[in-house]
Amino acid sequence: MSEQTAAKDHWIVYPIGSKPKWPLAVLLGIQQYLTMFGATVLIPFIVGGAMGLPPEQLALLISTIFFTSGLCTLIQQSPLGNKLPVVQGGTFSFLGPTFAILGMVTADKFSGDLPLWQYQIQHVSGAIMIASLVEIVLGYTGIMGQVRKLISPIVIGPTIAMIGLALFGIGAPWMATNWIISLITLIALILYSQVFSQKSRVFLLFPVLLAIATGWIASLLGTVMGLIPEGNAANLAGKLGLVGSAPWISFQPLMPFKWGFPDLGSSIMWAGIFGMLAGYLASMIESIGDYYACARISEAPVPTGKMISRGLGAEGLGCFVAGILQTCNGTTTYSENIGSIGLTKVASRRVVRCGAAVMLVIPIIGKFGAVLATLPMPVVGAMFVGLFGMIASVGLSNLQIVNLNNSRNLFIIGLSFFAGLSVPFWFTPHYDVGTAKIVSGAISWGESGSFINVLGNILQAILSTGMAVTAIVGIILDNLLPGATRAERGLEVWEKDASEEAWVEAEAQWDAMAEGEMRPV
Repeated sequence: MSEQTAAKDHWIVYPIGSKPKWPLAVLLGIQQYLTMFGATVLIPFIVGGAMGLPPEQLALLISTIFFTSGLCTLIQQSPLGNKLPVVQGGTFSFLGPTFAILGMVTADKFSGDLPLWQYQIQHVSGAIMIASLVEIVLGYTGIMGQVRKLISPIVIGPTIAMIGLALFGIGAPWMATNWIISLITLIALILYSQVFSQKSRVFLLFPVLLAIATGWIASLLGTVMGLIPEGNAANLAGKLGLVGSAPWISFQPLMPFKWGFPDLGSSIMWAGIFGMLAGYLASMIESIGDYYACARISEAPVPTGKMISRGLGAEGLGCFVAGILQTCNGTTTYSENIGSIGLTKVASRRVVRCGAAVMLVIPIIGKFGAVLATLPMPVVGAMFVGLFGMIASVGLSNLQIVNLNNSRNLFIIGLSFFAGLSVPFWFTPHYDVGTAKIVSGAISWGESGSFINVLGNILQAILSTGMAVTAIVGIILDNLLPGATRAERGLEVWEKDASEEAWVEAEAQWDAMAEGEMRPV
């Protein structure tokens, strides 16, 4: 290892512009993708299950979304993107509009030589592809970058925190599918990242990968020894058969419009496009929060307006690619990987690019993808608890430059948090204390496919997304309520750090690091 820098006032060992040696960078890149594996697989499982996809088509859909993730990450890492160490992948923001399109296609009773699910894929991919043009324009014209002027740490702190907190429903519930395996994994993550990392470089760099391996090995031993019953989420007996039946090589994930070209004249698809725009709005708000979180946790300057614009423009291009490859989903910045940066202390662009390159290969090698598909749910749930908890704390750390002795600031922060938790609860299936029944919470205005119905779908997508509600409430209150100076809102610090000069200086410091040099922490 090259000579280390003398100062030890950092927590990131490989900053954004550092250059880990290539073999290590590849391993670290694979670790980055393992942290988002659960969410990446979950999305096609949810959408494919709603469409009734045959097993072999579901496997192809999973491989396609992985390939698209790698390709879109490289777009974000190119001059077309913001070059922050963020990984691109599917987004839950698109699920609501997607289900609306699936329902409209089913209600229309399409008849023809193709199965219904194939028509549904065509309509969903067409809506994603066309709606992506809006994000591309908003991004590259700089319009969304100007929104940054309306966002202070008072807004972005709770918004980032809500990215992690809003997903509490897939933490402990997933762990509960096998408490023993999930607790083994979570305890391993805690020990590897917070205790053993102080003594060992291996545990310092690979706590997530080693914790996942520990959970998987525990599941395998429990399955082989008969300690985990059949049908349990941690039992690998059925999943191991997938490895044997998977093909060695398949280029189908790379094929555009593999399930047929969308009918651009379909009224259902155009109605779905307007609903899909709500998913894009939620995704863009989430991504802006992720950019700030990524820069902060990576010990980098605050993102500039130009960086935000390029990042969103690149995500729009990624969604256009996702529509062509028919992933039935868009692409956005993955919050899981931002949490992973904090745990692994690795924020290098080289690592992210190596991971993306690996993702271009994995979907082609069917056997390797099948091995990844055996990752048990309780192991993924344990990782979510650690990673999303880290994201929530990163969001809260933005508030340290805000005057928290100002009651106006505290009021906005508290109301934003509570609205982000409470409002989505009402607009999703929940127990209604008034009627003592489970209600859907869905907005059902007008006839299916009508303008008022589409408007309802747009509001539904926004109001059921905690992070979007938190951001909207925070932006409105922080920009309208008097009682705090720009310094008390934390804006003066941000305006000083969010400059081209700050980034030029940071890049120069990173470039001065030698090949393979680690920064002491």
